[in-house]
Amino acid sequence: MTRYDPETALIVVDCQNDFADPGGSLFVAGGEDAIAFINSETADAIESGSFVVYTQDWHPESTPHFAKDGGIWPTHCVAGTWGAEFHPDLDVVGPVVRKGTGGEDGYSGFTVRDPETGMETPTGLAALLEEHAIKRVFVVGLATDYCVKATAVDAAHSGLVPTVLADGIRAVNLAPGDGARAVAEMVAVGVHVV
Repeated sequence: MTRYDPETALIVVDCQNDFADPGGSLFVAGGEDAIAFINSETADAIESGSFVVYTQDWHPESTPHFAKDGGIWPTHCVAGTWGAEFHPDLDVVGPVVRKGTGGEDGYSGFTVRDPETGMETPTGLAALLEEHAIKRVFVVGLATDYCVKATAVDAAHSGLVPTVLADGIRAVNLAPGDGARAVAEMVAVGVHVV
């Protein structure tokens, strides 16, 4: 039985070289191994008439998000670079929502947050989903403990019914156990993790 239908979307989060390739500046262990599963889900979604959308970190060269500028992360996914490109094995068959383009923290596919003021602004993902009359979303991608979690939690808060597919995610685990804690946090706000 398929999980997809025209009222369901698949959100593919940040499957970019800097995260999914061992040569990336913020490589997520096993990130490249999730791609085949994600492509299979994408094919199932398209075949069932579901909407598929991709998020993509797209940072400027300097941003308070980066350690060199006062943040916590190594420089990654700088606009127009190899690291910001989607992993070459990823099938990209839908629109792309870029985040962090103005130097914001771009964790959620739905919103970005100014790292200095904390002000959140929408990315355009919610409008795309509304335009396609989406009620349910499945979330896959990188990384479990940051962008996947933030996207799934925002989906729940926006009234969508979100499910994270565990075979299609991998965690950074900046601290040991971060991935497991992220799953627990998602479940606590009503995200299904299967």
